[in-house]
Amino acid sequence: MKNSFSNNINVVAVVGPTASGKTAFSIELAQRIGGEIVSADSRLVYKGFNIGTAKPSKKEMKGIPHYMIDIVEPEFDYSAALYVDEAKKIINDIFNRGKVPIVVGGTGLYVDVLLKGYNLPRIEADRSLREELGRKTTEELRNILIKSDASAADVIDPNDRKKIIRAIEVVTISGRSLDDIRSINGSDYNVEWIGKNLPRSVLYERIEKRVDLMLEEGLLEETKSLLSKHGRVPNLINTIGYKEMISYLDGINSFEDAVSLLKRNTRRYAKRQLTWFRRNESIKWDVYPETLGK
Repeated sequence: MKNSFSNNINVVAVVGPTASGKTAFSIELAQRIGGEIVSADSRLVYKGFNIGTAKPSKKEMKGIPHYMIDIVEPEFDYSAALYVDEAKKIINDIFNRGKVPIVVGGTGLYVDVLLKGYNLPRIEADRSLREELGRKTTEELRNILIKSDASAADVIDPNDRKKIIRAIEVVTISGRSLDDIRSINGSDYNVEWIGKNLPRSVLYERIEKRVDLMLEEGLLEETKSLLSKHGRVPNLINTIGYKEMISYLDGINSFEDAVSLLKRNTRRYAKRQLTWFRRNESIKWDVYPETLGK
């Protein structure tokens, strides 16, 4: 790979929506340029979240080292701050061994805090405000967030009460939008940004097939196992894939309706991911691994 950077640590970032082919692309790229992969996915850090998160298997990794996967148990509330502290150490180690760090993922906040130098909100929890917000419906919470910070509402799962409440809390206490609070200090790295995407119809078809494959591989059984081992911890019941299967197990939805809901929620998640990454004008979309190995 040509050294086209001016600073010391060179990083390649491969980002994009779920089911866009980031995993296969990054592994092929790593093989070509001598890279090692640092995951930037907020759900791959959890042990046992395998089928539901499309976590790459050892076979799929093809011998390429992967980091920031299977870090903690689902009971632990892993944060972006913890992620960036650990990921920076790993990037430095990869680089110091003469390899190329390749950051791969779809969690926009993790990617930007790590590679763009975003500040994280340093605002303590307001228990009374959280209690007040906790009494509201999810729809009411989302409407509050839309009115106070529409940009944040665009990229937060409309059913993720925890994230919505935290966003409202930060915006209310600070009087500023999340984008404003997450100002950029400047990156510690020289980043080559690569975006993976597909035409919407193709992406949605891939999402449908991925969900069908997850079910064939045992998503329902994995959900039962995780519930048995960990109980209804927030990181499980709020994760796409598991929460829809839980709705079936609870008798809220039929199996067919739960699957339909899973496909719909995954499509909506992919849309939110694209909304986030399209703000980054440095991303080069849909380049090919062979063009980066010369």
